[in-house]
Amino acid sequence: MPVSPSIVLVSEHHLDDLRGSFRRYEHEYDVRCTRSCAEADAEAEAVVEAGGTVALFVSDSVLPDCHVLEGFHRWRARVPNARRIIAAHWDRFIADAPGLRAGMAKGKYDAYLLMPRGTRDEEFHNAVTDLLSDWGSTIADPEVVSAKIVTPVPGPETLAIHDFYDRIGMPVRVYHPDELAEHRLDLGIPEDPTYPVVWASNRPLIEAATVRKVAMSMYGAPSDLEVVDGTVDVAVVGGGPAGLAAAVYATSEGLSCVVLESEALGGQAGTSSMIRNYLGFPRGISGMRLAQRARNQALRFGTQFVTGWSVDELVPGRDGAPHRLCTEGGDIRARAVVIASGVAYRKLRVEPLEQLVGNGVFYGAAMTAAREMEDQDVFVVGGGNSAGQAAVHLSRFARSVTILVRRPSLEETMSQYLVGEIEYNPRISVQTCTRVVDGGGDAHLQWLCLEDTRTGERTRRDAYGLFLLLGAEPTCTWVPPQVSLDENGFVLTGRDVPRDHWVDGVPPADLATTVPGVFAAGDVRSGSMKRVAAASGEGASVVSLVHKFLAPPED
Repeated sequence: MPVSPSIVLVSEHHLDDLRGSFRRYEHEYDVRCTRSCAEADAEAEAVVEAGGTVALFVSDSVLPDCHVLEGFHRWRARVPNARRIIAAHWDRFIADAPGLRAGMAKGKYDAYLLMPRGTRDEEFHNAVTDLLSDWGSTIADPEVVSAKIVTPVPGPETLAIHDFYDRIGMPVRVYHPDELAEHRLDLGIPEDPTYPVVWASNRPLIEAATVRKVAMSMYGAPSDLEVVDGTVDVAVVGGGPAGLAAAVYATSEGLSCVVLESEALGGQAGTSSMIRNYLGFPRGISGMRLAQRARNQALRFGTQFVTGWSVDELVPGRDGAPHRLCTEGGDIRARAVVIASGVAYRKLRVEPLEQLVGNGVFYGAAMTAAREMEDQDVFVVGGGNSAGQAAVHLSRFARSVTILVRRPSLEETMSQYLVGEIEYNPRISVQTCTRVVDGGGDAHLQWLCLEDTRTGERTRRDAYGLFLLLGAEPTCTWVPPQVSLDENGFVLTGRDVPRDHWVDGVPPADLATTVPGVFAAGDVRSGSMKRVAAASGEGASVVSLVHKFLAPPED
């Protein structure tokens, strides 16, 4: 019988109020009540020693034996992955807020809430369930499983498939074939399959599974799409924030729309463990959840999605003919095209480490791999927000996380809220003016060689994980030469378009390219801000340009 995860309540004077509010959770969680920081610490220790875990600490704003933020610091050391809430009593909520809210920006706790005054305070419980859901998405073995990966020897491909399912919000577990021997026929697994095998609810079994095969199984092929008259109003290439926003606004305004994404919906943003500066989400939101909400919103309005198929070529239409997007799974014809294919992380180009990709070396946040870093020393290379978010997430599992940057500091490239959170986190350190020049290990990463960019001095460090978030390279190899790119391969739009493409001395619209009816939004666009909110804004804004392009000419 699995041990239920625990919720620890802490209050000296208002414990009965808190206990009453959490009765609804007692069926599925082990709710423990304490009156001080020391008692809560002892309860958490007992839970961990018994093989359990604490999902959530909920504390009054005032504790008898220490400051509440010191309490959270101690509990975080005990259970790094637990979520943390201050539930201030209504007599102290306003008075205590100014001194405590700043700690939330630094990641010292996750939410500052008013303690419920009675039953059915759904605003309070909405925050609680959001945080419990966020916690549940980071644990290794979810209770509810929507997909099963079966393999005798997990390898890099297994990890990549697991990470794909994590990015799209489908609970998944890895099983040895012996664990499912009795259920093999029920699952449709043949006698001598080619591993890994992937089973998912209401989908055909996949043998010799790869990320691409799994992605392709989600929505079928482009040739399977139901398109009126064979042509959609707008095709969006890329399912990140810009592409999803374009889809939501296009279909909500009556345009037919198809989104093509070669991997998981959400793009790079979908790998972010927690985005705290996105408008409207004061407690933050994971990139995965943001992407899934946007996808569901787009589906509601009628957007069609295709994943797992890369666009090989864009053939611009001539004389009013539709544009054509070519894939191995069929072509899509569209009156307008939005390029929102985003960017990929730059390669480190240190050959011994490239050989270990998937075995301790990862490009991107690799959310699944973070769980395998428990009690290990890991390194994150990169100075942007994605690197900072990855480091914070890794610190919930790893013994130590070292951020490596070539610049003298993080302040130039990272949002201040993340810089503050990193400074506060005792498991994270920052090593500036440093680059990775070598590394290796026996089938798995074991060490790195780091070079000081100022002195040239090299040091060898033990390492179990290396996460590379090295800036951006646009994914535009499929874009035709008629679409102008800058010297780094990003799509030029608006006034940045070469003057010889201006019409009567007037540049294209801000998000329009050099090809009529082809637009660009998000990180792939030259001069873009490289922030989730900015990409979403561009995706929404481009729809008005699409409408204008598709409108019949005035007499």
